[in-house]
Amino acid sequence: MTDQPTKAGFVALIGEPNAGKSTLLNRMVGAKVSIVTHKVQTTRTRIRGVAMEGQSQLVFVDTPGLFKPRRRLDRAMVKAAWGGAADADVVVLMIEAHRGRSEGVKAIIERLKEHAGKAPVALAINKIDKVKSEKLLGLAEEMNEAFPFVQTFMISAERGHGCDALREWLSHQVPDGPWLYPEDQIADLPLRMIAAETTREKLTLRLHQELPYQLTVETENWEDRKDGSCRIDQIIYVMRDGHKGIVLGNGGETIKAVSTAARTELEEFLDRRVHLFLQVKVRPNWLEEKERYNEMGLDFKDGNI
Repeated sequence: MTDQPTKAGFVALIGEPNAGKSTLLNRMVGAKVSIVTHKVQTTRTRIRGVAMEGQSQLVFVDTPGLFKPRRRLDRAMVKAAWGGAADADVVVLMIEAHRGRSEGVKAIIERLKEHAGKAPVALAINKIDKVKSEKLLGLAEEMNEAFPFVQTFMISAERGHGCDALREWLSHQVPDGPWLYPEDQIADLPLRMIAAETTREKLTLRLHQELPYQLTVETENWEDRKDGSCRIDQIIYVMRDGHKGIVLGNGGETIKAVSTAARTELEEFLDRRVHLFLQVKVRPNWLEEKERYNEMGLDFKDGNI
């Protein structure tokens, strides 16, 4: 650390589901700290990733995608997303270039107008490789007519285009002050939750129906062993007996593949050997249990109508 003044602050990434928020978070942090899948609504809680840019520490908050909530879990996720935006020093609205100013984006902009003046809001048009440049310019103009964004960025979170410019700009927007986390820390999620989210991601990628949104993963036990390895015991909660069979797969094929993929990624992330043990249990009402929300970092009360 030098004698130069330090800066630190929270940057909220908001947008519709699948806009690329988790991909951008991982890109900014330089490591995988948030679930990335082709399925929408996979991020369920506010995940904080920490990135350094010069003397600035940027604490990125990857919020759940903003959508029209139907269930208690949906409502709690949306409340968490807006809470992340309200608490941030800078807000970045991400939209997909090929989808443009969709109805969902219009609704988000109307909600942002209620927070106007509280924190600077930037626009990040993602997936720019999917449309022609003239369409991008038209979309940027249309968006800035709808809301007074302080800055507009054209990016590809997946490929990294424009991300360095966005991070550098953000480093000047956060307030002066001491760093909020140690310089080498990349996330403030407990390791138990990172492990559970890793397994849930592998389940989401493996299962292609509605089921991924009706299951959750909890790390029941974490044991550090003398040889430097760790044992992780997790429970996969599903809502019906039929779902249990789907997760297990024919002859246990699915659960074995999920376990192997999750263990491999966790070993790379933790830089140590991991012994991962998965159980599948049926809990018909887990979506209505306060404990499950606490485990996900969501407020059970936020799911009330």
